[in-house]
Amino acid sequence: MSEKIWLSSPHMGESEFKYVKEAFDTNWIAPLGPHVNGFEKDLASYLGDGVHVAALSAGTAALHLSLILLGVQAGDEVICQSMTFSASANPIAYQGAAPVFVDSEAQTWNMSPRYLEAAILDRIEETGKKPKAIIVVHLYGMPAQMDRIMEIANRYEIPVVEDAAEALGSSYKGQKLGTFGAMSILSFNGNKIITTSGGGALVSHNEEWISKARFLATQARDPAPHYQHSEIGYNYRMSNVCAAIGRGQMEVLQARVEKRRRNYEFYKKALAAFPAIRFIEEPNADYFSNRWLSTVLVESDSEGGLSREAIRLGLEKEYIESRPLWKPMHLQPVFKNTLFYGDGTSEMLFNKGLCLPSGSNLTGEELERIVKHVQQIAHAATR
Repeated sequence: MSEKIWLSSPHMGESEFKYVKEAFDTNWIAPLGPHVNGFEKDLASYLGDGVHVAALSAGTAALHLSLILLGVQAGDEVICQSMTFSASANPIAYQGAAPVFVDSEAQTWNMSPRYLEAAILDRIEETGKKPKAIIVVHLYGMPAQMDRIMEIANRYEIPVVEDAAEALGSSYKGQKLGTFGAMSILSFNGNKIITTSGGGALVSHNEEWISKARFLATQARDPAPHYQHSEIGYNYRMSNVCAAIGRGQMEVLQARVEKRRRNYEFYKKALAAFPAIRFIEEPNADYFSNRWLSTVLVESDSEGGLSREAIRLGLEKEYIESRPLWKPMHLQPVFKNTLFYGDGTSEMLFNKGLCLPSGSNLTGEELERIVKHVQQIAHAATR
């Protein structure tokens, strides 16, 4: 049996163990500690633009805190990109607010500026008030159309929460993703471009918000010698051990981006002979994607031979993991009664889209093995 190839597995460098050993040697095993402070500084320095960072237990925790800091409450509406992982939308429900889902556009697969504005105008007309926030997601590391989205958000004075969970290392017009919104979130889950095993971060230019996020994330304990709480808090802070891993991962972030971009170029060249397999391109030089995952659209032929599922199931038989694109939130059972503004682009992308194995630790032999089987599946389906 061939060894399994995973979609995107963790990839350690040379320094992570050094930082973790330091945490053990100094007995900083409990939450918080010097590596948490150091990791926050490393992230802020990398992102630039004067941002501040709070290291947290997950990207979902960061999204939840961002909505709390923006004052989202029960009865409010929050606009959210429909094509995304459920963690982008779930914190809206945590606050008792209602998600309003917006479709994708075909160029970047991210939030459609056209339908974003349509949703804002319709909600104002229907309810007499604006949505409380806009959550835009940079899918698979591809930057959203941030100029147009920020122009619309600023015109209607609605804060943007930038979900850059998949996009650390990506940029738009030379500006790092994660620095555009009123607040932004990052994820360091085990499958992300760098990992802390589990973890995330909240990013903002507003230092007071980040300070408040740290307070809320540590159970909102008041400065008293006893345990006193004047606000509801959360156990959302990152541990010193996880942050130690993150500090080592930051040292190899650029190398991880370069490798994932090489994976994409390898696939694109190797599968160029199959016009039914289409890769998402960076629209122009303004867009720089970290290529967290290499993604394709598979155009089914009239005979129903080659399809997304034909490739996915064929790879699965060879112990190669691939995955459909995110199922849009407005099609999820848990959100079946929510509002949606769009033309079906995200549903089309879900039906045709596939994520290929993209880990930065893929070997040349593994990439050749993946491509060989995709080629065989495509040849068999198009005979």
